[in-house]
Amino acid sequence: MGHREDLLLGAQRCLIEIGYARTTARDIVAASGANLASIGYHYGSKEALLNEALIAAIETQGEHLARAMAAVDHTAGPMQRFEQVWTVVVDHFNSNRQLWLGSFEVFAQVDRAPAVRKALAETIQQGREGLARLFHPEAELMDEAGRLALGSFFQALMTGVMTQWLVDPDRAPTGADLAGAVRVLQSWKDDGPPADEPPAGKRRPPVTPAS
Repeated sequence: MGHREDLLLGAQRCLIEIGYARTTARDIVAASGANLASIGYHYGSKEALLNEALIAAIETQGEHLARAMAAVDHTAGPMQRFEQVWTVVVDHFNSNRQLWLGSFEVFAQVDRAPAVRKALAETIQQGREGLARLFHPEAELMDEAGRLALGSFFQALMTGVMTQWLVDPDRAPTGADLAGAVRVLQSWKDDGPPADEPPAGKRRPPVTPAS
């Protein structure tokens, strides 16, 4: 490998061991065996190198997560599969906590880094497709808009779950907790307003004070 590849691998190591915000150019040099000048020559800046390293690391972790999903019993019923998938996802968050923290740091910079925004947008789009197929066995039969809407829902849930595990792991939801919440949602019925609420568009009659 040349200095460019060494720097990228060294930067990825720093992301995991030190974190995005705390990594210095000297940290990357120490981890890669390259030199300070090579960072500017190959990537332009430490920030550009870290951004590219983070994107590469996220893609790699996505591949690892996809392989971990092989443990899910895809012949199980929808709710069992839902719980199994989220258990795998939570385990993955815990095993790669520093990397996911780094991804949040980069999200705050996308307005200043168009290349990073473009790469992350593509990763998110691929995630939508993958999650829709993972959770819904007939996703391939759905129209594209429906499939992406379903995938966006699961991706929004994943981002929220990841945030909770990063901030408050002691009280963050498990796969079983999430499956339980879905069962509660399934019990909801769209039968109109509660008995004590008037139909939409109608006002309650005025209350006459007791004499």
